[in-house]
Amino acid sequence: MSWMDKFDPKLQTMVKEVDAQIAPQLAKIDARILENQNKVLTSFQNHHVAESYLTGSTGYGHNDEGRDVLEAIYADVLGGEDALVRPQFVSGTHAIGVALLGLVRPGDDIVYITGKPYDTLQEVLGLAGNGIGAPQEYGIGVDYVDLLPNGAVDDDAVKARLNDKTKVVAIQRSRGYATRDSFTVDQIAAMIKVVRSVLPNVWIFVDNAYGEFSETKEPLEVGADVMAGSLFKNAGGG
Repeated sequence: MSWMDKFDPKLQTMVKEVDAQIAPQLAKIDARILENQNKVLTSFQNHHVAESYLTGSTGYGHNDEGRDVLEAIYADVLGGEDALVRPQFVSGTHAIGVALLGLVRPGDDIVYITGKPYDTLQEVLGLAGNGIGAPQEYGIGVDYVDLLPNGAVDDDAVKARLNDKTKVVAIQRSRGYATRDSFTVDQIAAMIKVVRSVLPNVWIFVDNAYGEFSETKEPLEVGADVMAGSLFKNAGGG
């Protein structure tokens, strides 16, 4: 006897039909999970992760081999040259702010090409709030290019907005609190191609929150220079 037997036969039939309809998509997700899991486990093996790396530390980093290995694994798995994975970052917004502001100096501009960044980042970047401590106080400009009505990047507007003052081009992969679709890695690769056609040497930053492991490639593998995310999301929260 199945647990489903207590339900109406029509409902049981409907469930089976829906299961059959979504089976191909579930199979793709399962394959993606296995590929990413293999990537992570292989990196653990290559870096010879041992029990001694899991001991606690003071947080100062002196002789903290576990932290060094953890960051090496993150860099390896996400396609980067190096990584910072620290409890000193209290949130993804904190990590993103540090990454962005670490790339600019007075007189530089940060330009988001995926529309206005999500709410929690707007105060950090001086797009909302009282502006105290915002980049603008230090002569750093922050701007954004609106998306097209269909949620796509406006390539022509992006090309028109970029100039010699643009030091960082930022891409928000997730929809945040908007209704648009999140961007795929292939779409990000296309954005990067457009940006590089105008400014070959500009820093390209990707806010990858919610994006880690959602595909088998990451933005750093298609030309992004710097990436940050949140351990509340895929990489830490499952």
